[in-house]
Amino acid sequence: MPYRNAETLLPPELVAELQKYISGELVYVPRPPQRRVWGEKNGTRERLRLRNAEIRSLREAGHSVDELAEQYFLSSDAIRKILYAKPRPAEA
Repeated sequence: MPYRNAETLLPPELVAELQKYISGELVYVPRPPQRRVWGEKNGTRERLRLRNAEIRSLREAGHSVDELAEQYFLSSDAIRKILYAKPRPAEA
């Protein structure tokens, strides 16, 4: 991360205020929090939530794990993980 002079970036009033607390030291200014949850931006998370709810519903309707695996192009183990996972609050 390159060094940048506050006097070239900030208004003079802000530089004066900062100098009350620190002077001649390097200070890291973190970015504001903006991290999104995986799959939130492109909708993947929601599509998987809906698919998993559909898989649970079909299982309750009597479809076998092997049928679901074939229908959704997943392994039987992946289907079992979906079926036995605790639903998250948004899924309930």
